[in-house]
Amino acid sequence: MRKAEVKELIRKYKERLERELKAKPSEIRPVFSKEYEVFRKELLPRKLTVYEKSCNVAAKILKIKPGKEKKQELLDAIRTCHLKTSPEGAVSLPIGATILILLFGVLVSIFLFKSSFLLLFFLVFAGLGYYALNKLPFFLATSWRMKASNQMILCIFYVVTFMRHTPNLERAIKFAAEHIDPPLALDLKKVLWDVETGEYENVKEAMDAYLNGWRKWNPEFVEAFHLVESSLYEASEDRRVGLLDKALDLILTETYEKMLHFAHNLKGPVTMLHMLGIILPILGLVILPLVVNFLGNVKWYHLALLYNVALPIIVYFFGRNILTKRPTGYGDSDISEINPQLKKYRYVLIRIGRKEIKVSPFVVAVFVGAVLLFIGLLPIIIHTVSPEFDANFIAGSKFLDYRESRVTAGTIVGPYGLGASLLSLFVVLALGIGFGIYFRIRSSKLIKIREQTRQLEDEFASSLFQLGNRLGDNLPAEIAFSKVAAVSRETPAGKFFKIVAANISRLGMSVKEALFNPYTGAITYFPSRIIESSMKVLLEAIKKGPLIAARAILSVARYIKEIHKVNDRLKDLLAEELSSMRSQIKFLAPTIAGIVVGISSMVITILLKLSEQLSAISAAGEASIAQMNLLEMFGDGVPTYFFQMIVGIYVVQVIFILTVLANGIENGADKLAEKYALSRNLIKSTLLYCFVAGLVMLLFNVIAAQVIRFAV
Repeated sequence: MRKAEVKELIRKYKERLERELKAKPSEIRPVFSKEYEVFRKELLPRKLTVYEKSCNVAAKILKIKPGKEKKQELLDAIRTCHLKTSPEGAVSLPIGATILILLFGVLVSIFLFKSSFLLLFFLVFAGLGYYALNKLPFFLATSWRMKASNQMILCIFYVVTFMRHTPNLERAIKFAAEHIDPPLALDLKKVLWDVETGEYENVKEAMDAYLNGWRKWNPEFVEAFHLVESSLYEASEDRRVGLLDKALDLILTETYEKMLHFAHNLKGPVTMLHMLGIILPILGLVILPLVVNFLGNVKWYHLALLYNVALPIIVYFFGRNILTKRPTGYGDSDISEINPQLKKYRYVLIRIGRKEIKVSPFVVAVFVGAVLLFIGLLPIIIHTVSPEFDANFIAGSKFLDYRESRVTAGTIVGPYGLGASLLSLFVVLALGIGFGIYFRIRSSKLIKIREQTRQLEDEFASSLFQLGNRLGDNLPAEIAFSKVAAVSRETPAGKFFKIVAANISRLGMSVKEALFNPYTGAITYFPSRIIESSMKVLLEAIKKGPLIAARAILSVARYIKEIHKVNDRLKDLLAEELSSMRSQIKFLAPTIAGIVVGISSMVITILLKLSEQLSAISAAGEASIAQMNLLEMFGDGVPTYFFQMIVGIYVVQVIFILTVLANGIENGADKLAEKYALSRNLIKSTLLYCFVAGLVMLLFNVIAAQVIRFAV
């Protein structure tokens, strides 16, 4: 190239740079392209987007600026969970929301209901709301870190596995980002994106900057990754591979030690949660009928606000606080996200001829819940349609038993009847069974497929050893698969290798097609991240020869063995506390609550009959001054119909919260296992509660009738 041409080229670039530097902000192209925004929206949960919008609106209206130290803390939290908002928005939202809650509370409690209790409730709720929203960015950042930590063992596993045969850090990070779940996948893609956009010169600088954010929270992950980076500078192949092995051993060992401490410290918080969320609230219900009967201003909706709003929120945040302390784990993922063809199993599938109709589980759950809710609301519906309706049910007691209020003249209150109380159980069934059916349809078929895949994973390491040995004998991969399939016949691993061998021999596919063909590939039948990544490592290593592939696949087998061993040890550590929580969910909470409802039903019945007799004596003019004073102490009381609903709904809420907590402790952020556990626990525990409550109500009302008869 001539000097004149070089000068002309330099001049053109100088002019372009000047134009770019002098351009208006609106003319400068954004750093992040639409592609980055697309994968960000796909990976970020929807609730974060709602929070972002709320913060941005609050920042425009209030424009409150935080202090210097808090601003930096908020910036760190916002960057951690990739929020598109500012510290000003995170500070303005709690103040704005508190003002709105207070205004709404004053309007509702004073102008509509004229209730000092509701005003106090909204004042407390506004204070708690301000505290919760003020801490929400840090809570979201902690939750993000917990979910990301759940994938860190697998992240190191994938990076180390790839770098054993290909010492390229950028490709190893890309390989890991493709095989782990969000949110760590988003973080790794952001690291690569920062290199592409020129924010950092190379992937090592970008990764080191990202790791600095984890130094305080997960130092073993940082140390393991630094060992991986150090392996790139080793001239000796043995030393390089040794550093990679040490990186995985380090994070596995540190994880076990941290989980050991977590398990030891878990007993106290779980016991506290059991007392705070189950024992004290439910046993406190025993004295509430007495309090309500002697305090006429206390209504059933006051109890509902306390038990169905305030207490579940407190128990939920207490449980989430326990989960935030869970160290790095080994979490499973939703297999329908790995293989989109499995998403159809989230629906009810109805075959009509050759067509397959998908029915949403939401429709089925709403239908079942609506039918049960209609039965539960029959006492109110019947009284609204026919106020005079009242049939005898058992022992002369009334089915609905609506009566005139003693506190407010001319007001009809109820229903107090035993029949209405038993029908109220259907409201609880509507909630528990409705949600249970929804989660069962969404998860039951997928969990069976994943269990089959997990059986394959458990024995896959042994089969990989066999495959590695065959490749080590200089056999081509096509023949090695058929050899392993012949040895491991009636096992899940044997079926996997048999499908691969059949695709190669009968359909003439390549090894890649035999494994990853979207219709007949072996991975389609066994959707597993570990198996998929192992086979991709094999495909990469085969390019360098059978011996390299043999070493790569044998190292993968060893890593899988180590990961499963640590995972089993972690579950053993948590077995005692998890067993205690499961007993609370499946037996203790519904049984205790059912017995308490039965006892409360008896107390309410006796107090009502006692007040009726005192009223009759007073009307006849035979009451003494003491009896008259006693009569004035009685209020209307809370009908068992509403009282049982409050307790039953609270039981369903507690079962939901404890199930999410138990699954989080055992499996980390495993949504599929969480849905399946919710489907089992909600249905079984709700049925147990309704059976116990109904039986005890019947028995204790018979006892109450005998007590009243002898008292008369």
